[in-house]
Amino acid sequence: MEIIPAIDIIDGKCVRLAQGDYDKVKIYSRNPEEVAKMFADEGFRRLHLVDLDGAKAQHIVNYKVLEKITSTTDLIVDFGGGLKSDDDLRIAFESGASMVTGGSIAVKNPEILIKWLEKYSGEKIILGADAKNDKIAVSGWTESTELDLIPFIKEYVSKGIKYVICTEISRDGMLQGPAVELYKKIIAAEPQVHLIASGGVGSLQDIEMLNEAGIPSVIVGKAIYEGHISLKELSRYLS
Repeated sequence: MEIIPAIDIIDGKCVRLAQGDYDKVKIYSRNPEEVAKMFADEGFRRLHLVDLDGAKAQHIVNYKVLEKITSTTDLIVDFGGGLKSDDDLRIAFESGASMVTGGSIAVKNPEILIKWLEKYSGEKIILGADAKNDKIAVSGWTESTELDLIPFIKEYVSKGIKYVICTEISRDGMLQGPAVELYKKIIAAEPQVHLIASGGVGSLQDIEMLNEAGIPSVIVGKAIYEGHISLKELSRYLS
């Protein structure tokens, strides 16, 4: 299983939210570049970087943080949050992102995401399929939709999506366990998709449970920052 550490950014700081609530912000570092360097020094290859200001503002905001991380580490960064236009995408790639995640745009402007897929391929464009009660949520999780999660994923797989990040919002930042049964359903429905689980991981046992369920990748954030899982413990998954 691939372990992907996460850094969420508000006002240039490394933070975490609880259940996507912008009123429940905890700052962990004022220097996210140092946090990224720590992950790189421990042997991690990937980083999930989220521009929470961008997600709220509907356009890329914290690209300078992305630029600093990619210019000072060798981390393969997937970047998301606020990517709504060709210009946002250009800035993200020019700032060093190896991949980008499209979530809200997949709902509100699907023709743009499909155009990006055709231009850059499913190796560089990741689908962000975040859900609450099996329904897609968008705009930094501030808006719910009536779109069912699995049909939504199926539609984009048919368009060329290969990687899907799925967060069960009610579990995010709560450290009470990931939505394993939901991820099993997604894998059963779309076995060829590379599913990246996100949200709820609070212990090494949670990661082992996901691994046993055949989930290929998992994003870990708050559990690291709160000391529930050490980087040394995670190193067993690094090849």
